[in-house]
Amino acid sequence: MMNKIDRRSMLASAASGGAALAAGAVQAQPGDAVAAREIYELRSYRLVNGPMRARLDTYLREAFIPAARRAGCGPIGAFTVAIGPGSPSVHVLVPHRSIEDFVGLPAKLLTDATYAKAGEAFLSTPPEAPPYASLDVKLMRAFPRFSRIEVPRGALGNQARIFELRTYFSHSDRAGATKIEMFDTGGEIEIFRRNGLTPVFFAQDLTGHRLPSLTYLLTFPDHAARDRSWRAFGNDPAWRKLIATPGLTDPEITTGIDNQILVPTTYSQL
Repeated sequence: MMNKIDRRSMLASAASGGAALAAGAVQAQPGDAVAAREIYELRSYRLVNGPMRARLDTYLREAFIPAARRAGCGPIGAFTVAIGPGSPSVHVLVPHRSIEDFVGLPAKLLTDATYAKAGEAFLSTPPEAPPYASLDVKLMRAFPRFSRIEVPRGALGNQARIFELRTYFSHSDRAGATKIEMFDTGGEIEIFRRNGLTPVFFAQDLTGHRLPSLTYLLTFPDHAARDRSWRAFGNDPAWRKLIATPGLTDPEITTGIDNQILVPTTYSQL
């Protein structure tokens, strides 16, 4: 039975593109970078076609995002689902410095008079005209060596781009941990980068309906660039070697993938 060090040694030998990174990880001390790992709250507002979207946009832009930033969160991403399950809906990605900050945010919002005033129309909607159809919240923890959000270039400008939100599911905690190590210390993230798969975050899911799982967010200039990058990644020799390594193949450590293509809102900070 493989222990943690065995898995890391196997990853280091398999991923030539990330060998230096993996070798360094084996030497790391327990707890390295753990204190700096962000907590991600992914709010998924499910909507019904009609006035819900405009109301939600106003609330997020003028009330929630400014108040969350005042409370120390951010940068905050807001996206609509362009392709994949859940449309119409809006995803709001809220980075927190710690789990305590996540738990404490609702109390901070309740005592923020500016937030209450800006969000009054949204917060006071009656039951017969609800502000959204439903709200799902997923909590995630950043990978040890991808511990903070990477803001894409042009995030605050007019540069067009799309995002891809992917969740990988595993059948056991050991399999899930192996997949995380493939990314975090085994070189897979480096293979992503050199093939144009630009990451925004990588995280282990702490809550969800099919745990264990991990979630990550990528960004691309457009759909054509996304297609080119995924093709290049699939043909990368280091990736082909990594995915063929016994113990690291998809059938051994993943049971499925959820995937959505997202478009940032005009007020997104990512």
